[in-house]
Amino acid sequence: MKKITVNRELCDGCLDCQRACESLHESSRIAILEYESAFYPIVCQQCEGEPCSQICPVDAMSNEGVDSERCISCGLCSMVCPFGAITITPNTAEKCNQCVDREEGPACVQACSKRAISLVDIDKSKSNKQQEFIAKLAGNGENKSKKGSFVNVITAMGRSKQVLDE
Repeated sequence: MKKITVNRELCDGCLDCQRACESLHESSRIAILEYESAFYPIVCQQCEGEPCSQICPVDAMSNEGVDSERCISCGLCSMVCPFGAITITPNTAEKCNQCVDREEGPACVQACSKRAISLVDIDKSKSNKQQEFIAKLAGNGENKSKKGSFVNVITAMGRSKQVLDE
């Protein structure tokens, strides 16, 4: 599963992402809002369980986007979206589908000159974090202590070995 993320440190609020999205669709499906001198993205998070899909009375909503032929623009999806990422127009609802129909990937990612917006593979990121954590536990990380690995410190076997070595 992939998600669009924004690095607040890099985002300067230029709104190139919004303009790129708007050029492909009737309106932008990403909004960058400023709060206390930082910029925050408002974009569909492709929720598991999709509250917008569950409440839609005509089954027009999914993580792949909105079926504009079915959508009656009732606004229920927008009301239940925990991120406020669904826009209601007079004819249909609109939400980000991560430009699944574009080979190049999301237009907002392509348009960001600061590279503040990216499409992150959540499963790959999780696996990398797990490997880093395991390396730290095994004592192969940068914070290797003199008396052995972190695992030795927190396990009973490690504690008993430490006592015997002293």
